[in-house]
Amino acid sequence: MKTIGDQQLLKRMNRSVLLRLLRAQPGLSRARLASESGLTKSTVSLLVRELLDEGWLSESGAAVADGLGRPSTPLQINVGVRALMGIEIAVDTARLACVSLQGEVLHSDEQALADSALAGTCAQVARMAAAAHRRLAERGLRLSSIGVCVPGAVDDCTGEVRFAPNLGWRNVRLLPMLEDALAAAGLTGVTVQLQNDADAAALGEYEFAAGEGEDPLIFVNCDVGVGAGVVLNDRLFTGAQGMAGEIGHTILELDGPPCSCGRRGCAEAFFGARVLAREGVDMQRAAALFGVLLQNLWVTFNPRAIVLGGKSCAEHRGFAQAAFASVKHHADGAGMPAPELRTARYDALAPAVGAAALALHEYLRPLQPDARARRARAALAHARAGLSARV
Repeated sequence: MKTIGDQQLLKRMNRSVLLRLLRAQPGLSRARLASESGLTKSTVSLLVRELLDEGWLSESGAAVADGLGRPSTPLQINVGVRALMGIEIAVDTARLACVSLQGEVLHSDEQALADSALAGTCAQVARMAAAAHRRLAERGLRLSSIGVCVPGAVDDCTGEVRFAPNLGWRNVRLLPMLEDALAAAGLTGVTVQLQNDADAAALGEYEFAAGEGEDPLIFVNCDVGVGAGVVLNDRLFTGAQGMAGEIGHTILELDGPPCSCGRRGCAEAFFGARVLAREGVDMQRAAALFGVLLQNLWVTFNPRAIVLGGKSCAEHRGFAQAAFASVKHHADGAGMPAPELRTARYDALAPAVGAAALALHEYLRPLQPDARARRARAALAHARAGLSARV
């Protein structure tokens, strides 16, 4: 006999199947959902009723004939009830985006960081979130989650920023501080998640793509720092401690120019945004080295698409195009087709939109442990380690 837990998991899995089908193919009827999903018509009917009642789905109101000539009602994701919020904490700027379940930007905000101290940053971000929440409420929208991203290595099991050299942060327990600041600003009872900025941007490009997302997909965020987010096998690839994708600190030249991390010759030292803003910089060489980095990512992960974002690419369009041309040159030399190469769909808002997608991505994949479960397991492991040390 199945346990209650098994039954609830099965229901979550079936709900996620229906939601993902309708995100990829809006307008499917209940009968088509049953056919596409392999679920029984009675199960689909029951789950669709729940999803309608909870505001996840809506009906078009106009019945159309199905393949057998019988009337059926098209279903679609309801973009008029729930909203997601994402916030990017960059080196000197905070960006916020509220999006619908389909990735439409409903509201955005950008502010220069007024206080470089950690507590001041958290307080400012919380005020921005509270103001955005009021805007959503005025439109009758319910806030489902808040995602936050930063330019550094994030351990999503603990909510700790392990390494963010351009912010001057090492081993900072940022998530609890953010949760406290948001609660103080009146935002309680909302799921809050933390992720690396490039990882978040990759997730936004993947989760809000038309149809099925490209997998594998790599997002390269070329800002003050340089990082990559990788979507692999329908999930973010973050590594054992959140360090995957820290390509800005891969060394391109031994004994090259100094980097913010303390080493020399890192990618960031050649084409980070601050470097490209200097007078007299050799843009052609910087683009060539960027192309080498991209081609190395290509042969390492064999992605379907590489997406570029960040200040370096936005302010130096020729730089991005030259790097793309370099990748294609390497591909031609190997007699292989290059992956799709493009710039970010959401431009400067890409990391914030991706942060907004964090909770939705997990909700639609119930077999993957969510952020709360990962943090609970990490806390339990830490407690056990401490007990063993005392014994």
